[in-house]
Amino acid sequence: MKNKHKKLDAWIKSMAAMCKPDRMVWITGSDEEKERLQKEAFATGELIPLNQKKLPGCVYHRTAENDVARTENLTFICTSKKRDAGPTNNWMTPSQGYAKAGAIFKNSMQGRTMYVIPFSMGPVGSPFSKIGVELTDSIYVVLNMRIMTHVGTEVLKHLGSNGVFTKCLHGKAERDINRRLILHFPEDNAIWSVGSGYGGNVLLGKKCMALRIASYIGRQENWMAEHMLIMGVEKPNGHIHYLAAAFPSACGKTNLAMLVPPQGLRTKGYKIWTVGDDISWMRIDSDGALWAINPETGFFGVAPGTNSQTNPNAVKTAKQNTIFTNVLLKPDKTVWWEDGDGPTPSQGMDWRGRPWNPKMVDEQGKPVKGAQANSRFTSPIKQCPTSSFRLEHHHGVPISAIIFGGWRASLAPLVYQAFSWPHGVYTGATMASERTAAQYGKQGEVRRDPMAMLPFCGYNMGDYFKHWLKMGSSMTRPPEIFHVNWFRTDKNGEFLWPGYGENLRVLEWIIDRCEHTAEAEKTPIGYIPTQRSLDMTGLQLPPEKITQLLSINKQEWKNELDDQEMFFSRFGKDLPAELREELSALRERLNNSR
Repeated sequence: MKNKHKKLDAWIKSMAAMCKPDRMVWITGSDEEKERLQKEAFATGELIPLNQKKLPGCVYHRTAENDVARTENLTFICTSKKRDAGPTNNWMTPSQGYAKAGAIFKNSMQGRTMYVIPFSMGPVGSPFSKIGVELTDSIYVVLNMRIMTHVGTEVLKHLGSNGVFTKCLHGKAERDINRRLILHFPEDNAIWSVGSGYGGNVLLGKKCMALRIASYIGRQENWMAEHMLIMGVEKPNGHIHYLAAAFPSACGKTNLAMLVPPQGLRTKGYKIWTVGDDISWMRIDSDGALWAINPETGFFGVAPGTNSQTNPNAVKTAKQNTIFTNVLLKPDKTVWWEDGDGPTPSQGMDWRGRPWNPKMVDEQGKPVKGAQANSRFTSPIKQCPTSSFRLEHHHGVPISAIIFGGWRASLAPLVYQAFSWPHGVYTGATMASERTAAQYGKQGEVRRDPMAMLPFCGYNMGDYFKHWLKMGSSMTRPPEIFHVNWFRTDKNGEFLWPGYGENLRVLEWIIDRCEHTAEAEKTPIGYIPTQRSLDMTGLQLPPEKITQLLSINKQEWKNELDDQEMFFSRFGKDLPAELREELSALRERLNNSR
């Protein structure tokens, strides 16, 4: 490929001088290139070919045992002033960051190849999109980036001789946990990641660029980079409402993005269109409304728990052209994971590369899992049966509603609607989940995760809340804002709501509220559905359960406000006054309600 960009050329030469690769390869995005890279990775063992009759185009990869998830404690925002990173981010100065990571990068690519990946987050040439260039010594990264983003010649051509790009440098180095750093330099539009091979740390277009760097740029340029799915719900009359939704981990975000309508609503004619399951970039258009794109072209999904009951469309998506990471490798060169499809295999090679059988237990007597708990599949979004025809639309899709959610056993009702945009921002800023028995830490402990962006906001979160408020005041047709909770339980700890595809019943009420056609009851926390405004056709749910799902315990909410106030105190004077006012107003409504 011919590079005409002098600044890009100078940066690549500078990084190569530090890392000292034996050779350099520019990624073009061609099919021939993919085949060649796969053969190289098969020869070194970086990848393993899978059964091409049963899983055409699929390959297998294992990461190092100490390198199976995002390393939040080693992830830093490097800004000149600590205040600009804020109280929720790890911080160091840019000079410290470059020096520390540079010492690890030095000569780290000797004997290796440096791959140059020009990539576009979003359709090439769209006003929404941003270009990055990732330098990496990992074929695994190259092949994942080919699935997750637009890569190659077309991107470089659009960048031209002076286009803006995010400088992304990744090196595996020794994959030593003590020599691992994931650094973001928002003031320099740069990302350095060294010492890791795990996707969330090394696919630098994903969380690093599409959220941490993009959120910083979005604030400067008056748009939003959010940790949100985007889905279209097509009504029986053919009109499609697009929804953006933010959930903390383990709350079913991917399942919701590609849900299968329940029979009761399918017969009415509802269809689902998946635009994205993870990231949303949103801009205000000339019509005064909020429009969004998914800047990615693939899914980087969690495998365990994904099966034909929980997410049939994800299972179908991953049947071909998929990279499986850290799952169990079966003797017939197919894959398996816990809570997946099919019977438990009698043997296989586990995610560490060791012989495995289902009777194995560890030193504590607990079963040894074949797949790592955070094992993944990387699949092209176009293979999803519900993939939207507007995936490549340069203009994006109009957002009717923004949905926040969390895992709350008793506090939050099934769904409620915010009174206004500022009230909706407050709802998102205070969203939280409770730890379950399966998660590390004290069960029932509330973890705040504003807008599901706590680990991903690239600047001071107090300023992030201000940006949300400013965006709302800039719109003449802002989306309605809602909160959902699929996880409310009864006194025996049993879920009251069946979830999964049945969640469309809640989305239908949300859409009807956007069209001002659904009934609602005003409560201190927001508008909730009346029992008759939720379509329960085909769902045998006793009326008393629906009453429980929609009930509001005033004392619990008063206790919740005390906890919210404590969380807000972390931001000091950087917290917008509007959020304190919303909290006070809610307290007053609770005190005055019957």
